[in-house]
Amino acid sequence: MSDRSGLAWEELVGLMGDIEREWQREARAMPELADRAEARLFALNALQHALEFWSQADPARPWFYRWFSPTKKLLGDNPDAIYYGTVIDPERDYVVRGNLAGAVYTSFTVEQGTAGGAMSTELGATLNDDEIQVNSDGSYELRLSQSPQPGNWLALTPESGSITTRHYFEWDRPAATDPNMHVPLSIEPTVDPGPPPIPDDEACAQILRRVITFLRSVTVDSPVGPGDQRPAWISSEPNRFTNPPLDEGNRGIGYAAADNAYRATRYQLGPDEALEIRGRFTRCRFANVVLNNRFLQTPPYRQRRVSLNRRQTALEPDGSFRIILAHRDPGVPNWLDTAGAPAGTVFWRYLLPTEQPGQLETQVLPVDAIA
Repeated sequence: MSDRSGLAWEELVGLMGDIEREWQREARAMPELADRAEARLFALNALQHALEFWSQADPARPWFYRWFSPTKKLLGDNPDAIYYGTVIDPERDYVVRGNLAGAVYTSFTVEQGTAGGAMSTELGATLNDDEIQVNSDGSYELRLSQSPQPGNWLALTPESGSITTRHYFEWDRPAATDPNMHVPLSIEPTVDPGPPPIPDDEACAQILRRVITFLRSVTVDSPVGPGDQRPAWISSEPNRFTNPPLDEGNRGIGYAAADNAYRATRYQLGPDEALEIRGRFTRCRFANVVLNNRFLQTPPYRQRRVSLNRRQTALEPDGSFRIILAHRDPGVPNWLDTAGAPAGTVFWRYLLPTEQPGQLETQVLPVDAIA
């Protein structure tokens, strides 16, 4: 008899070596020790998520797991948001029950192509709180199925593999840092599958393969560069932002939010330089700016200010804002702390905008000249 779970375990161990060799490749552009240390810590977070989420994935008995936290970051985590996810079987029907819990925005997104730990290929159906019948106490109930249902219905397709939920909060402090934060959320199949069996050799092998599939997809198999697939809202020029027209392009990006308009650029700053960003908040449900590293992970936001939402941002007398990225405190409002990283990503979200966002104007200045 073949030991399938043993072979899968050896494959997982071997993947660790594959990941390390990937970080050493010249195409990855990680010449410095700090670059490769950052990559290894990202891989640890990806492994942590694979073990917490994909090793426990059971579409017959789904459970909403919190995707990100101050100690687990990937896929563009957001300090102002709480995310949950679960796997589903598109051949089953489910009931989701929850409560808005004071969030300024709540949504559910069906991810396509995620069966077995694979990365999402595109978005399926989405529902936000404008499209959901919510009770006066903030509670709601959704039906998930391929066949249409009355009331709040989230449509599944044969390619549906998982659900992502988003709960945005525009607080004075990042909501993700609140250890007492709780968003009521549950999911149950409409037909009880009964208790799960004890995993045998084949079941254990399947668990390990899901972990391997996810971990490999975000490390070894992740794109080396954006190439021709770069969305128009990602600037190809460091320290500058594009401002493309609003469209529905996010639906073709796995794990994106259909209701968000994004703007992003890579910042590059010398030790005594700062990036000044000037603009105005567009009319929308929620807006913030977040710093990420090359792996779309936030710096340690429990101890550093690495994001600003509208409530946290001090405005100029004319209603505009001036935000400063710098390695040290420039002594002015709206400082985003790079934590000393010479390069990273500046990532903007405009949620449900009702107008075209204005152009974000930037300039690199000596940090001592900021004040």
